[in-house]
Amino acid sequence: MSLELTSQVGNIVLTSGNAGAAAEAAASAAAEAASSTGALSPSAAAALGVGLAAFGAGYAERGIGAAAVGAMAENEDLFVRGLILTVLPETLVILALVAIFLV
Repeated sequence: MSLELTSQVGNIVLTSGNAGAAAEAAASAAAEAASSTGALSPSAAAALGVGLAAFGAGYAERGIGAAAVGAMAENEDLFVRGLILTVLPETLVILALVAIFLV
C-alpha cells in the first residue's frame, strides 16, 4: 500500500461520519491503486515462481551433478548418496508446482 493511498484512506475515515461509507470509499481507493500499479495476476505470479524455482534447481544440479560424478568415479559405493543429492533440488520444483494448484 503506497503512502498516498494510506493518506487518502486516512482522510476518508477522518472526514466521514458514516463508517460504512468510509469502508466503501477505502475499498474503492484500494482497488483503484491496485489496478494502476500493474501487479501480476495470480496465475502469472505462480508461473513466474515455478520458472524461477526450475532455474534455481537446474543451477544447483549443475554443481551437485559434477561433484557426484567425481565422487562416484573414485568410489562406486557413493552412487546412492550422489543420486539422492542430485535429485534433491528437483523437490523444490515439485513444491513450486503445488503453488499453481493452490492459485
